Amino acid sequence: MAQTEPNLDHDVSWFLLPSYWAKMVVALMSFLCFANSYDGDFVFDDSEAIINNKDLRAETPLGDLWHHDFWGSKLSSNTSHKSYRPLTVLTFRINYLFAGGFYPVGFHVINIILHCTISVLMVDVFSILLGGLQFSNKGRRLNLAPKTSLLAALLFAVHPVHTECVAGIVGRADLLCALFFLLSFLGYCKAFRENKEGHNFSIFWVLVSVILGAIAMLCKEQGITILNAVLLRKGLLFRITLLMSGGASILYIRWRIMGTGPPAFTEVDNPASFADSLFVRAINYNYYYSLNAWLLLCPWWLCFDWSMGCIPLIKSVSDWRIIALAALWFCLIGLICQALCSEDSHKRRILTLGLGFLIIPFLPASNLFFRVGFVIAERVIYLPSIGYCILFTYGFSLLSKQAKKKKILAVAVLGILLVNVMRCALRSSQWRSEEQLFRSALSVCPLNAKVHYNVGKNLADKGNQSAAIKYYREAVRLNPKYVHAMNNLGNILKERNELQEAEELLSLAVRIQPDFAAAWMNLGIVQNSLRRFEEAEQSYWTAIKHRKKYPDCYYNLGRLYADLNRHVDALNAWRNATVLKPEHSLAWNNMIILLDNTGNLAQAEAVGREALELIPNDHSLMFSLANVLGKSQKYKESEALFLKAIKANPNAASYHGNLAVLYHRWGNLDLAKKHYEVSLKLDPMAPGTKENYNLLRRKLEQLQKKGSA
Repeated sequence: MAQTEPNLDHDVSWFLLPSYWAKMVVALMSFLCFANSYDGDFVFDDSEAIINNKDLRAETPLGDLWHHDFWGSKLSSNTSHKSYRPLTVLTFRINYLFAGGFYPVGFHVINIILHCTISVLMVDVFSILLGGLQFSNKGRRLNLAPKTSLLAALLFAVHPVHTECVAGIVGRADLLCALFFLLSFLGYCKAFRENKEGHNFSIFWVLVSVILGAIAMLCKEQGITILNAVLLRKGLLFRITLLMSGGASILYIRWRIMGTGPPAFTEVDNPASFADSLFVRAINYNYYYSLNAWLLLCPWWLCFDWSMGCIPLIKSVSDWRIIALAALWFCLIGLICQALCSEDSHKRRILTLGLGFLIIPFLPASNLFFRVGFVIAERVIYLPSIGYCILFTYGFSLLSKQAKKKKILAVAVLGILLVNVMRCALRSSQWRSEEQLFRSALSVCPLNAKVHYNVGKNLADKGNQSAAIKYYREAVRLNPKYVHAMNNLGNILKERNELQEAEELLSLAVRIQPDFAAAWMNLGIVQNSLRRFEEAEQSYWTAIKHRKKYPDCYYNLGRLYADLNRHVDALNAWRNATVLKPEHSLAWNNMIILLDNTGNLAQAEAVGREALELIPNDHSLMFSLANVLGKSQKYKESEALFLKAIKANPNAASYHGNLAVLYHRWGNLDLAKKHYEVSLKLDPMAPGTKENYNLLRRKLEQLQKKGSA
C-alpha cells in the first residue's frame, strides 16, 4: 500500500475533522440508526438459534459448542447446516447467563455496540484503503485521506442493508466476523510499521493477523476471506506463503471438525441451484448478484427472507430481467478494466481494493464453490459493503474534481446519508416484533410463500385463527408443496372440527414429505377424532419412527389407547412421554386420572407425587393429586393441595367444586357451602356441583331443624 497522492481529498467539499471527532461522529450516527431496536423481541431465526438452542444453557458442557453447529445440532448430523460458529454461540451463552434467562434487551444492546465499534474501526480502515499506508518519522500512521475516509465510514455506518445484522440478534455472527476481519486487516497493516532497527516488516503481526482471521472464521465462515483480501497488497513471496499456510491450516482444522458432508438444503431454499440446466443456474446466479448490487445502491426494498417464489427463476433469454445482469457485468467489466489498465497507479490501487473488498467476502455466498441455503440474504452483504463504500467515495471524489458547484454535490451526498439514517430507523422498528417484520415483507415479496406462512403463524399464535387460515391458504397456493403451511393449516381446521379438509391436507403433506413426523402425528389426531383408530395408531407409530424422541406423539398415542380402554398401553405411552420430557404436565395428569378412575389410588398417588417433584408449581397436577388424596381420606394433605392450586388459579370452578366435595366428606359443611357457591358463581353449569350443593343445603336445613328442636 504505497503512499497515494495526498490530495485525494483536495477537491472534495466535505467535513474535515480531527480523527477523534470523526470517530465520535461515526459512532453517534451508527447508534442513532439502530438505537430503537434495543428493546425488540426475539424474531424469526432468533427462536432456533437462541431460545431453542441448548448450547446456551449452563447445563450444556462448553465443549459441546465445538462439536455443534450454529443451531445447536451435531455437525455429524445429516440435518446439520454445517454453519460452524462456536464463538458466536459462546457470546449468546454469556448474554444468557448474565441476563439470567432469555431477555432480548441484552442481546440487542451487544449487537448495537458491535456495529458502532465496527463503524469506528472503519475510519482507520478506509484511511488506509483510500489514502495509503504511510508512517511518520515517529512511527505513527498518517491519515492521508481524512475527509473521504470519514465519508466512507459514515456510508458504512448508516447503510440500511445492515439492519438485519444489527436488529436481528442472529446477525451477531456477521458483526463478530466483521470485527475480527477488520482487526486482522489492521494487524496485517501493523506488520509494515518500521521499528527501531529500521526493519519494515514484522512476522509477529502477520501471525496475529492470521490468528484474528481464524477467530473471524469461528464467528462466521466469511471470516476466512480476510486472508485473500490482504493478499491484494503486493509483497514478498514469504508473506504470501505465510498467509496461505495459515489459511490452509485453519481450513484443514475446520474440515476435520466438520467432516466432509455438505449441508442439506431443499429446493425452496435455493431453487436456482436445483435447476437441471447449467444455463438456467448461471443466469439466475448472476441475476442474484445484480440484486445484491442493487440492495447496496438502493436499499429501499428489504425483506427478512427472499426464498420460496420471491424471485421467480429466469428460464429464457427473453426475460426482461436479463437487462439487470447485463448492466451489472457492464459496470464490473468497466471497473475491472480501469483497475487493470489505467495509467494512474493510484486509481488502479483504489479500484482494485474496492472491487476486492466487494467481491472476495461475497464469494462464500455466491454458489460458485458450494450450494448455499438462501437466494438473497441481506446479512451476507455486511462485509462486501466495505468495497461498495470505497467505490462510492472514490466516485464522489472524481465527481468533485469535475464539478463546478462542489457544495451542491456535498449536500446531495449529505442528503443520501440522512435518507439512509431515516430508512435504518424505520427498518429497525420493523425488526422489533415478528408481526411488523413479517407484514413489512408482504409488499416487497408478495409471491413469497414463506412470508405468508410467517404472517399466518404469527396470527395463529395470537389466537386469530380466521385470519391465519387466509394466509396459510395463500402460502399453499403459492407453493403447493409447502408442507409446513399444510400442517399448520390442517391443525387449525382440526381445532375448528373441519376434519375432512384437515385430513386431506395432512395426508398430502406426508405424501410430499414422508418423514414429516409432526404431520404424521397431527394426521393421527384427526383420524382418532374420525374414530378410525387403527389408522390413527399407525400414523402415530410412523411419526415416532421418523422422530424417536417425540413426547407429544407418545402423549397422543396414550390418549388413543385410553379411548380404546387399553389402559396398560396408555400408561406405557404416557410414561414414555414423561421420560422424554419430564415436564410434560398433560402426560402426568392423564396417568394420575386414569389410575384414579380405575381404582389404583396408591399408584395414582405415587405418580402424582413424582410429577409434583419434577413440576412443583403446576396447579393442574396439584388438583389431580388432591382428588386422589381426598379419596384415600388424607383430608388434611388433600385440602392443602387444593388451596395451593386455587391460589395459583383462583378462577377454576372445578377446583372450588372439588374442594367443596372434600369439605363435604370431611364434615366441614360451612366451608363446603362457601366453595360450592364460589364454584357455581364461576360456572353455573358446572356438572354435579349444583346437585351436590342442593344436597348440602338440605343437610344443613335438617341440622338446623334438629338444633332448633
